[in-house]
Amino acid sequence: MMILAGDIGGTKTVLALYAADDPINRPRHENKFPSDAYPSLEAIVEEFLSKTDAKPVRASFGVAGPVVDDRCRITNLPWVIDAKAIEKAFDIPRVGLLNDLEAIANTVPHLQADDIHTLNPGHKTPTGTMGVIAPGTGLGMSFLAWTGQHYRPHATEGGHASFAPATPEQIDLLAYLQHRFGHVSNERVSSGSGIPNLFDFLRSTGRHDEPDWLRQALSEASDPTPVIVNAALERKADVCVATLDMFVRILGGIIGNMALKLLATGGIYLGGGIPPRILARLQQRDFLSAVQNKGRFSELVSDIPIHVILDPDAALHGAAWHALEQENA
Repeated sequence: MMILAGDIGGTKTVLALYAADDPINRPRHENKFPSDAYPSLEAIVEEFLSKTDAKPVRASFGVAGPVVDDRCRITNLPWVIDAKAIEKAFDIPRVGLLNDLEAIANTVPHLQADDIHTLNPGHKTPTGTMGVIAPGTGLGMSFLAWTGQHYRPHATEGGHASFAPATPEQIDLLAYLQHRFGHVSNERVSSGSGIPNLFDFLRSTGRHDEPDWLRQALSEASDPTPVIVNAALERKADVCVATLDMFVRILGGIIGNMALKLLATGGIYLGGGIPPRILARLQQRDFLSAVQNKGRFSELVSDIPIHVILDPDAALHGAAWHALEQENA
């Protein structure tokens, strides 16, 4: 009995095959594909399965976009993924589609001690609601609620909720970005794609100069975000250091808001590619200060545990757990 799991993103697609007794971190087969090199998920699945003799009986895919009625239009790809169409194309009895953050949430109850780094131990309520927020290329959010027997993940599109500035400088940032985007979402200021927006604000408004070497490096880069983040972590350019400082404090404010909205006494888990990359920066005091800066409810938020997920395949593993749980249901 084989299970197919997938993490479907705008940049890459990861597929894995499991037998029912395989450890989640050791699939029988796994491969990565450049998503934009294929016309559809079906084309990738066909190529992947053709190199094995497996015939999956269950499949679950974490997908980067909202899932409605078992269909998803991928946010950064011209794909529409339809669970029923995949069932028919590959004769798989049951195919599940999960928002990618719902997939990460699905793996949270299974995380081991070495899969996380704790930024704030807090005081965990055993059956308290847990929040998941993942700054990567975009900004995803999900949560887990206790049903009385187990945790159930729920998807959201909270990354596209309106950015709420918390300082005079952030108010200026909002006004600056409104001229460019109209609506300024959390994702515009707290994601990999949002970091260049913060950089542009700090440079264009004369708050910091841009060194010639940095201007050259950015002009040659296909993606400016790694250039900015690396220069910040190495403290090579004041404008980059200020950009990362602003990013960390804005992220902290968003996490604090999430903690209050969910009353997330089970903890907040940070997924995505950015938090592990900037872990040392998140351990500085201003991050937790921004999380906990909630006026009369600062004490409550200070008690909420905050962890960084270190497992780079959390979404894939969450999809696999979903497929296994569907099989055992």
